[in-house]
Amino acid sequence: MHATTSRKHRLTTIASAIALTVAATAVSLLAAQPAQAATICEQYGTVVAGSYVIQNNRWGTSATQCINTTSNGFSITQQDGVGSTSGAPVSYPSIFLGCHYSNCSPSSPLPKQLSTIGTANSSISYSYPGSGTYNASYDIWLNADTNVSGVQDTEIMIWFNRQGSIQPIGSQTGTASIAGRSWAVWTGSNGANNVVSYLFTGSIINSLSFDVMDFVRDTFTRGSQYGNSSWYLTSVQAGFEPWIGGVGLTVNSFSAGVTTGGGTQPPGTPGTPTASNVGSSSASLSWSASSGTVSSYLIERATGASSTSFSQIGTSSSPSFTDSGLAANTTYRYRVRASNSAGTSGYSGVVNVTTTGGGTQVPGTPGTPTASGVTSSGASLSWSASSGTVSGYLVERATGASSTSFSQIGTTSSTSFTDSGLAANTTYRYRVRASNSAGTSGYSGVVNVTTTGGGGGSGCTTTASVQSQWNNGYVMQVTVTNTGSTSINGWSSTATLPSGHAHTGSWPQAAVVSGQNVTQTNQNWNGALAPGQTASWGFQASRPNGNTALPTTFSCTAS
Repeated sequence: MHATTSRKHRLTTIASAIALTVAATAVSLLAAQPAQAATICEQYGTVVAGSYVIQNNRWGTSATQCINTTSNGFSITQQDGVGSTSGAPVSYPSIFLGCHYSNCSPSSPLPKQLSTIGTANSSISYSYPGSGTYNASYDIWLNADTNVSGVQDTEIMIWFNRQGSIQPIGSQTGTASIAGRSWAVWTGSNGANNVVSYLFTGSIINSLSFDVMDFVRDTFTRGSQYGNSSWYLTSVQAGFEPWIGGVGLTVNSFSAGVTTGGGTQPPGTPGTPTASNVGSSSASLSWSASSGTVSSYLIERATGASSTSFSQIGTSSSPSFTDSGLAANTTYRYRVRASNSAGTSGYSGVVNVTTTGGGTQVPGTPGTPTASGVTSSGASLSWSASSGTVSGYLVERATGASSTSFSQIGTTSSTSFTDSGLAANTTYRYRVRASNSAGTSGYSGVVNVTTTGGGGGSGCTTTASVQSQWNNGYVMQVTVTNTGSTSINGWSSTATLPSGHAHTGSWPQAAVVSGQNVTQTNQNWNGALAPGQTASWGFQASRPNGNTALPTTFSCTAS
């Protein structure tokens, strides 16, 4: 199963851009300018190659991957990751034109509204090794607005080659004849965006010149959920998705460009405002400027921490604004959009701002505790400090992996606490809140801690970190640790998803899903762990739009 989270990562640029000025009314066929060859092994390392960006994008594995870049292509020289063929690939090394998670190629003509594009001609040449499990894929990304800071709304994938038992997202729903080739058309969703895939039929494709817009127009015939001519083309990308192997996969050459109809377009979406100089009756806001021509920014406000009743309170010709005449001890919500003669941008994100009232306020919510030094009878906890004045932290505990019967077990003036006198092989749950003379904060997130077996026994713990996340989904890397004093021969690790979240994929093998519990068991090559040794697995999940919760409940059983 192909998973499209491989492009859901912010990028770290490792080379400076070569600027290329393009007239707005001219044909912008962007041929790469000479660029010094580079070797990229950093997980999300990038290099600018003339008018394009080349990215390593090793998103699905901690194993090493390296690519050698050229002026308009690259080759995989090392790829040590192994992905499950029923799950996601390990990476998506690629070369792109446009904007990818706010990283834009030099003098990029994208994002560009589809209705203003005449042609979007592209050419690609690939070379393939004799072994491995991979695809050669060309990605076309569409979005309902010009916001390129996160996941885009529709992904169009063109599969030029497929080796091994892998397949596109969803199921085959039709066929198409485009660019002189026949394609099997697959449609589906990965939980974060809609996906339309064009899988080659007949012989594999080593090179092809085509108009990107031919695939876009065919996609729109597959359903209104995939977009329309008012949407934007935000990037085109050519590369590979390896599951196993992949050394020798090469983009020999790549070119892409668009023709433009000219004229002003609506501005890009501005950044989410941030607040400063918050007093009892005023607050200052600032945000990242929109792309394109901006005549003014329209500032809207709602009163109340969860209110959606926004109304415009002012305009600004710069990306900043000061609001005055506010009530003390009151939460206001702000959002911004940009305008010009062609229309208005999409709304920025929303920021909540609470005015002061003079005197001490309740502390902010502390961070979710993390555990260390777990033994058969004790565990140490630490957490991020609360904002504001803190007199002390109140530590609460519940016994049992899903128990909600918390009771206070101690206090501390610092952001750490050690609990002792615990039972061996038992799961405990901890949460923390801060207090001062004005009251107590909200509760932190909950962490589950399982004590070891003690007395030479065995045990394991499950911890997790966010590998990437977006508005309605996330990818988590899970670590299983032998916390006992003897070796274990196997393990079963469980992550509990918050209510409303749904499992959409896992690796290195398919997990067992029961309700909100996602359980991965060891394979024959990673089950035996000496004391202190670790194994890892991962999963992807979807969540309701606007829900920012992440799993906090984990457990592990050793065998």
